[in-house]
Amino acid sequence: MNPDRAAAISRLAELIVAVERRHPVRVAIDGFTGSGKTVLANELAPAIRSRARPCIRASVDGFHKPRLDRYRRGRESPEGYYQDAFDTKALRSLLLDPLGPRGDRRYQTAGFDLHADRPLAGAPRQADRHAVLVVDGVFLQRPELEGHWDFAVWVECDLEVARARGAARDRGSFGPEVDALYRERYMPAMKVYLAAVDAVGNAHVRFVNNDPDHPVLITR
Repeated sequence: MNPDRAAAISRLAELIVAVERRHPVRVAIDGFTGSGKTVLANELAPAIRSRARPCIRASVDGFHKPRLDRYRRGRESPEGYYQDAFDTKALRSLLLDPLGPRGDRRYQTAGFDLHADRPLAGAPRQADRHAVLVVDGVFLQRPELEGHWDFAVWVECDLEVARARGAARDRGSFGPEVDALYRERYMPAMKVYLAAVDAVGNAHVRFVNNDPDHPVLITR
């Protein structure tokens, strides 16, 4: 890993483990599709563990709605992506609420199998009170999840840079239609989100990730 990136991740881990709660600290890694949220979250988790804190990794991709609901407004609808793609009730009830101030710390990191298009039935796990939950995904600061995060990171990236990265990553899954999906569904949905929520201003930290080797950490 580039030394500049390693230093930024180390600093971010220090900021997170400094947060004190009587329950696991719930961290949102928010940002545009293709901005680098999952990569950052995966790098952040071992940095947190190296500071003697258990780390739970999860993604909003484990909380999709069924295909029929996801595409009820049309396959290319940006409003459909923002409003219908993710099951925020399941995200709260299975993961965020159990790890919150009134939870029993019995949690599940996913509730839906996207590829099989069916709910997942899993046994809950028990979290340590000192654990840190790191969740990556789009739309994590939406109104339905307000009050469910103890720390929010906005992974900042130019829209066109994120679009190109995301399309390159997903071309194998979506094939020739990937460019149209990013142009007409995914990236316009980011604008719908930012019109509804000041996700950038509300985040505790901005992780500027246009150049992944040399990110910039901006604290609020």
